[in-house]
Order: sequence, then C-alpha cells, then structure tokens
Amino acid sequence: MDLRQLEYFVAVAEEQSFTRAAERVHISQSGVSAQVRRLEQELGAELFDRSARAVTLTVAGKAALAHARAALAAVGAVTQAVGEVTEVIRGRLAVGMVIGCTLTPLFDALADFHRAHPGVEIALLEENSERLVEQVRSGALDLALVGTASAAPDGLEALTLISERLVAAVPPDHPLAGRRRLALRDVTAYPIICMPPGTGLRTVFDRACAAGGLHPVIAFQASAADAIADLAARGLGVGVLSASMAERYRDRLVAHPLDGAAAPTHLSLVWRPAPPPALCALLPYTRRAFS
Repeated sequence: MDLRQLEYFVAVAEEQSFTRAAERVHISQSGVSAQVRRLEQELGAELFDRSARAVTLTVAGKAALAHARAALAAVGAVTQAVGEVTEVIRGRLAVGMVIGCTLTPLFDALADFHRAHPGVEIALLEENSERLVEQVRSGALDLALVGTASAAPDGLEALTLISERLVAAVPPDHPLAGRRRLALRDVTAYPIICMPPGTGLRTVFDRACAAGGLHPVIAFQASAADAIADLAARGLGVGVLSASMAERYRDRLVAHPLDGAAAPTHLSLVWRPAPPPALCALLPYTRRAFS
C-alpha cells in the first residue's frame, strides 16, 4: 500500500461519496475507485459498503480509518518539521468557502500567500457552512469561510469578518415595502425565499421563527444572494438576506430589518486550535486582507 491509497480511502470515508472524494483530491472518480480497490485487495477486506446511495464504512473500514489518518498525519508532520528547520514552509492547505459567497479579499490573501510561499499547495472547495465546519473539525479542511449563527463554532478558532442582522427584501410595490418596521410575524405571513439549511443565515432565521412559535412557508431556497434577490424582485415571496447582501439590490428591492430576529448572522473564518505552520503563515494574510 502507499500513501496515495490511504489519502483516497480517507477522502471517500469523510465525503461518503467517490464523486466528492475525487473532486477533493483532484483526480477522476475511476482513479479513486481503482486505488481504493487495490488497497482493499492488499488488505484482503472490503472497506466500504457500496450498496446504498451513500458510501459507508464496513467494520474493517472503521478499524482502518483511524490508522490511515494517523499515517497521513505523521507524513505531514515530517514535512512540517523539515520545513521549520529549513525555514521553508511546504505542504498542502485545504480551504473551504461557503457556496454563493464570493469574497475577493480571501482570494487576495491566497494569492499573496502563494507568492510568498510557493511550496505550499492550496486547494479551494465550496460547500454549505454546516458541512464546512464539520470538515474543519475532522481535519479534512484547514480553514473555511462560513456563515454561522454564533461568532465561533464550538471547539474552533474564528475570525469574524461580518456580523449583521437579517432583513426582509421585497419589491417597491409589495404590501410590506411601505412599512417602517416589520415584525417577524408580518413577514412569515408571506412565502419566504431564503438560503437552504446548513447556512448561518438560515439557522438564525429558523431559530427566530421557532422562538416566536412561527411556521413560515419556505417557497424557494437558493445558496446565492443574487438568486434570492431575483426571485423576490419578481414578487414570488419575501427574500431573507443579511443587511449587506440586500444593500446590493436597493435599485429593485426595499429592505427592512426584522423585529424578532435580533440575533446577528456572522461570516467568519474558522480553523482548529494549534494550526500547522502553513496555516499559521496564511492567517496574517487573511487578517490583512479583511482589515
């Protein structure tokens, strides 16, 4: 067996999908499948149950996973130790970004870091915030840009970039457009256009509705603010966005803060405590880019 087989095995186990694992390690799905099959042949046992829609670990796979992660971590530690001694930072950084939230300062930070440390390979992927947080906790990602309902997810370090309230966005001819203040109950009397579960904005909205005993009808869900704004502008429902998101669409939408949804939504960078040297070197670039 080789480290590549172990890397692919861990990727499939964490993603529960050969397709997503292939995207993560940047090779074809057939390549991942072939390497995992070879590993299974060498070990003399199947590591995955492939009969269901989601790929799950067999008993043998569960037994192997911790050791595979430990082997990969040990190799990473060797690389980092040599890099520290030679003062050259090498390795790989896996960075996640919430779907539909393109922040150019993050790209600026990655570009500046790459120019300063070309020996570090950088990978970037998109997912919903909930899954990104899980992947940071598991070690599948080193750093992630996420939307959350709290400033820092449990057990993780965080740099909060934006903290703001939710607003209701409607076209100028909507019955709610002329109101000075909007109660959450007023808004939930209409179909809602919102981000999907797993996003920080949706979590804040759902919690506020639950606290008020409200049961909104979620008519449309979209990960991109542009899509929510376009649907709301066409009169298909009330768009729920953050204040800064709604500001971009003031030429066609009227936005009002939501009374009853005072808890802010946060956009943050999150990472595990005691980060590796490469991430320690990247963090100052992100702080400068977002300052």
